[in-house]
Amino acid sequence: MCLAIPGKIEEITGQLDETFRLARVDFGGIKKEVNLAMLPEAQVGDYVMVHVGVAISIVDEEEAAKTLHLLRQMGELDELDP
Repeated sequence: MCLAIPGKIEEITGQLDETFRLARVDFGGIKKEVNLAMLPEAQVGDYVMVHVGVAISIVDEEEAAKTLHLLRQMGELDELDP
């Protein structure tokens, strides 16, 4: 099964060119570096779905919050919680 986790882009942390960029993304308090190469249009403040360290789609804030809530209820985020 493929699982993507929603997070909010806080900062673009690296950029080699217009396509290859890295960002710090907040996953409900857990912050990770994410590759934005598949989403060149993604900007700081956007919510993105992330699979294995790569942002694969942009979602709205409400959808991101709902998904995080459901994943926490299912216990799928236990290893991410501090």
